[in-house]
Amino acid sequence: MIEIHHEHIRNIPVLHVIKEGQKEAKLPIVFFLHGFTSAKEHNLHFGYLLAERGFRVILPDAKLHGERNDGRNPEKLIFEFWNIVLQSIRELNEMKEELSERGLINSQIGVVGTSMGGITMFGGLSQYNWIKAGVSLMGSPTYEYLAREQINSLEKAEMNIPFSSSELEAIYAQLRKYDLTLQSERIVGRPLLIWHGKKDQVVPFGPTFEFYQKIKNEYENTPERLSFLVDENAGHKVTRFAFLKTVDWFSRFLL
Repeated sequence: MIEIHHEHIRNIPVLHVIKEGQKEAKLPIVFFLHGFTSAKEHNLHFGYLLAERGFRVILPDAKLHGERNDGRNPEKLIFEFWNIVLQSIRELNEMKEELSERGLINSQIGVVGTSMGGITMFGGLSQYNWIKAGVSLMGSPTYEYLAREQINSLEKAEMNIPFSSSELEAIYAQLRKYDLTLQSERIVGRPLLIWHGKKDQVVPFGPTFEFYQKIKNEYENTPERLSFLVDENAGHKVTRFAFLKTVDWFSRFLL
């Protein structure tokens, strides 16, 4: 039987998914990070399958999402996108620290995310060596590129941008610290699975695939630790194939 516990870790609302009777055991753990305007409950199928394999699974609500939603219009929420991503990166470490203090984690820690969550996962890889394996489902490591394209799209839609040019440049400069395309050496050969649909109109396929091509040489001696799954027909929606491959990836490298 699989147990689902609703709790708070460092004041962050999470769903804690575990096999019955293992809540206090020291286990490998996977953090699952949801996408923009989604919430932790929407990804419980991942939690269930990973818990069945023997993982402790933590699904948090990102800032201004799920239980943390303050009711603001999604059109306004877009201007908080990068603040949300950067706070989620910090909160990953905070959750990991508390769970470690409680003696619930062994050294095997994975992070997976969809869309915004996948973007956050890449930022986590740039900051934390304790992430032992990662999965991006239609995410991207190209922080500065995505931020600039996001602003360009909003300007073309004639939306009022609440930042001056100098403020935008300061945001881009801050994002470079987390942009894995600028510091790919920080991956240091950790297992990384990327899934992306070629017809994705939200998070572009091309830049993420270019990043994969760039880092392939770093996995020359361990090619089995890097995989890019291309879906020729998928748009911005994760397929069942992708989440089953995610479960297999963590099972292979963290168990």
